[in-house]
Amino acid sequence: MFLCFYVFMLMFKLLKTSNKSKARLTRLTTPHGLVDGPFFMPIATKGAVKNLTADELKGLGAQIVLANAYHLFLAPGSKLIKKAGGLHQYMNWPGPILTDSGGFQVFSLSKIRKISEKGAEFSEPSSGRKYLLTPELSVQIQKDLGVDLAMAFDDVIGYPASKEKVKLAMERTSRWAKRCLAAREQGNKRTKEQNKSILFGIIQGGVYKDLRLKSAKDLTALKFDGYAVGGVAVGEPREKMKPILDWVVPLLPENKPRYLMGLGRPEEIVAAVKEGIDMFDCVIPTREARHGRLYLWSSGKRQPLLPSSEQRLRPNQLKGKFYQTINITNSRYKTDLSPINQTNLKQYSKAYLHHLFATNEPLSMRLATLNNLKFYLDLMVRIREDIKAGLL
Repeated sequence: MFLCFYVFMLMFKLLKTSNKSKARLTRLTTPHGLVDGPFFMPIATKGAVKNLTADELKGLGAQIVLANAYHLFLAPGSKLIKKAGGLHQYMNWPGPILTDSGGFQVFSLSKIRKISEKGAEFSEPSSGRKYLLTPELSVQIQKDLGVDLAMAFDDVIGYPASKEKVKLAMERTSRWAKRCLAAREQGNKRTKEQNKSILFGIIQGGVYKDLRLKSAKDLTALKFDGYAVGGVAVGEPREKMKPILDWVVPLLPENKPRYLMGLGRPEEIVAAVKEGIDMFDCVIPTREARHGRLYLWSSGKRQPLLPSSEQRLRPNQLKGKFYQTINITNSRYKTDLSPINQTNLKQYSKAYLHHLFATNEPLSMRLATLNNLKFYLDLMVRIREDIKAGLL
């Protein structure tokens, strides 16, 4: 364990902590390259970011992507992907990959799944075939995929839920976390090959302070390689994010990466960075692109994300301060010949993109996705620049 921890210590560096907030500049070294944080992971659930190629993602500035072990286990199968040389080779993505363990996906199958101490038993929706996904199997799947960052299998519970139900799920998550770590160690001994995935424990506990504190203490005692805050994007009111981070982040080791799962909007990312979070993922930029909702900078001129007068604003008060959203399907854009944006799509007009959506051209969703992911990835660049300059 000491050697494993020592090796990991060389892989994660805390480069700077802000004097204005708890924001951090970090660097993560993986077998597939460096990742500078804070960073955002585009969602490649089934091995692809919807509507984009791996080369396009790299061109946008993506450092790392997120895939889902549950979906890839069901199709095409983790064994086939292993045979292909791993997920990087299979999807032609040269950079690092993080996989979610499948806990959230099993949670979403609430009507056709059963949770027990063994794991999650569920029926695959299209075929009806039954599976038992255990912490041990989840670790094995992610090892077969050959990913750089892996997540422990957790018991996800939605909001609202009684404190007793949240407590039971949180305690089970802690027990499963121990099994995930043990499975990784046993797998290394059995195959005599090192599992190179960085393994994250997931802190749960809902909106209850005492449960969050207990979960954080239990998980940090297990010496995971990194820590994620889960249960903030499964129905909880948005205003619950800050108190949850206020409770949990002070208990997390400074020398390990911190990941806020599944959230959020640009202003929420900025607010969470100020609380000391390093890693983010969210479906918003790609999902909303498919419906014609575009994320754009409020000003074409490079300015600090948060002027001094806005540093103390809450996330809901930051909305629209440094960015705007438009619905390109609105009739007002039918004759708008201004560029879609001033970065990667200035050669296309808003009127053209409006036309593509109106005529159901597949290119419409591609261009909108390129716009939104470019915005999100540039947002992280600006965040890192502002931290470095002492502005955030």
